[in-house]
Amino acid sequence: MRILIQRVRRASVTVEGKPVSQIGAGMLILVGISDEDTAEDIDWLVRKSVGLRIFDDAQGVMNLDIRQVHGEILAVSQFTLMASTKRGNRPSYIRAAGEATALPLYHTFTEQLSQALGRPVATGVFGADMQVELVNDGPVTIWIDSHNRE
Repeated sequence: MRILIQRVRRASVTVEGKPVSQIGAGMLILVGISDEDTAEDIDWLVRKSVGLRIFDDAQGVMNLDIRQVHGEILAVSQFTLMASTKRGNRPSYIRAAGEATALPLYHTFTEQLSQALGRPVATGVFGADMQVELVNDGPVTIWIDSHNRE
């Protein structure tokens, strides 16, 4: 499972011209799921996401986590995070899980994220052609892969 976290001032999702979700200051988390992903990957990524100290304290140092700043989270499924670009110029998405596997794992991820955050997490629409808008704050962008834990 791969996630891309962006610290944002605001973020929103629109589908077919209609607003679906929006948040204020917090995190936009893009979520890529593979067939090998398990509940253990979700647990680890949820703990990592809410524990990341990427928000400024009173001295302007990134020392606070999302809960401490009462930030919001928007989690959007994005199969293209699983792209392989090893060969040629056209990415391969063979590592991305199909809907039967990915949808339940995405729901579990967002539910556990909501529990860890202590309030609902906004989401996109799984499998839809979404327009995602954000104002990246910093910019702060962090890539985390549960199969390549550093």
